[in-house]
Amino acid sequence: MDSGGLTTRERQRYSRHLLLPEVGEEGQRRLKAARVLCVGAGGLGSPAALYLAAAGVGTLGLVDFDVVDVSNLQRQIIHGTPDVGRSKLESAESRIAALNPEVRVETFDAHFSVANAKALVEAFDVIVDGTDNFPARYLVNDACVMYGRPNAWGSIFRFEGQASVFAAPGGPCYRCLHPEPPPPGLVPSCAEAGVLGVLPGIIGTIQATEALKLILGIGEPLIGRFLVYDALKMRFRDLKLPKDPDCPVCGLRPVITTLRESAASCETRAGAAPELSVRELKARIDAGRLPLILDVREPFEAAICSLPGARLIPLGELPRRLGELDRSAEIVVHCKSGGRSARATALLQERGFTRVFNLTGGILQWISEIDGTLARY
Repeated sequence: MDSGGLTTRERQRYSRHLLLPEVGEEGQRRLKAARVLCVGAGGLGSPAALYLAAAGVGTLGLVDFDVVDVSNLQRQIIHGTPDVGRSKLESAESRIAALNPEVRVETFDAHFSVANAKALVEAFDVIVDGTDNFPARYLVNDACVMYGRPNAWGSIFRFEGQASVFAAPGGPCYRCLHPEPPPPGLVPSCAEAGVLGVLPGIIGTIQATEALKLILGIGEPLIGRFLVYDALKMRFRDLKLPKDPDCPVCGLRPVITTLRESAASCETRAGAAPELSVRELKARIDAGRLPLILDVREPFEAAICSLPGARLIPLGELPRRLGELDRSAEIVVHCKSGGRSARATALLQERGFTRVFNLTGGILQWISEIDGTLARY
């Protein structure tokens, strides 16, 4: 990192940093010269990018492909109500420019993928993983290990957050903790399970803190440590996480030596489950061929919006309530976005139901393509 001098305006802006002996002018120059890549401009990326920009990190890279949805605003604080429907990259870039015009923003409108991972990771000094799915999370980890960049990692779910620094010299990587992704559909996404709005703010700020410490070379980063935060109990736990000598990517004899896409995801539907599109379901209904529509969401979700004639049996109750279903009937299973219903479809198939389909995209897809009058959540 080539450190340039500070301007008078920058000395004024970062005066509280300059007062810290651990930072000072030399440290601020290091921040100005640093390049940090935020993979994702959503819940975790929002606070991380804002605080890194405010701190004076000279170049921020943002990788995202999505647009701002109104449901994002409960936690993705880099975006505002006027940004709904706008590219998240454009929205985030505007907000960062308003916060600190001294920061250069480089945007990458794309999925983080095998095709671009090497170029992206090698172009930056520190990677902040703000991804929300397992394929991207494992790919970011593997790329950081292979191309020698520390990964300020974070994860959120409902009321719990986790943070660590992976792929730093001598430290563990994410695969030391979880060598392989969980089976598809095992872990529900935040879209299915929900998340407390302030939680990504706390974890994303921790990620930004770790990135700043790595750049400055100060303090004790979360290398070899795994931080767990419980928002309901307001409790932090700091666990030791040693480097695994048998880790498949950073161990003594790695078996993963090239980047690869992972098929597993918290959003991924079980591949064997037959699917039915919302338009196909609508055509069946219009033709009078009404299947049994099985809603496996929770009652509070059904109270927000429901498909016409749907029968509610939450996924957790389904195994003991199979006797309530007609095994000869055509059954279309739905949830919010398709994850839980895929697991329910697989369960029904295992128990001998032969005419069962997973509704692709769930009720959100129905709202998008069929009935926009239903409440979206």
